[in-house]
Amino acid sequence: MSSMLGTVAKQLKNHPALIPLFIFIGGGATMSMLYLGRLALKNPDVSWDRKNNPEPWNKMDPTHQYKLFTVNMDYSKLKKDRPDF
Repeated sequence: MSSMLGTVAKQLKNHPALIPLFIFIGGGATMSMLYLGRLALKNPDVSWDRKNNPEPWNKMDPTHQYKLFTVNMDYSKLKKDRPDF
């Protein structure tokens, strides 16, 4: 593994125009992994514990914000509009 990193470092020293490519590819991969982790942990559609909580979307408070970005939406003013099961 260290020989591969040494080869990459040598190539970057010889071709400095590749540095932005490595930065943007690495940043994009990191952000996509962070977003997938957020979806897996925060999204109510994902159920990790089917035995104790088989339908997590039914136990959510209507004021709970689970979307990453919302436009003109105040979740604190929402009222419950669904029945309890």
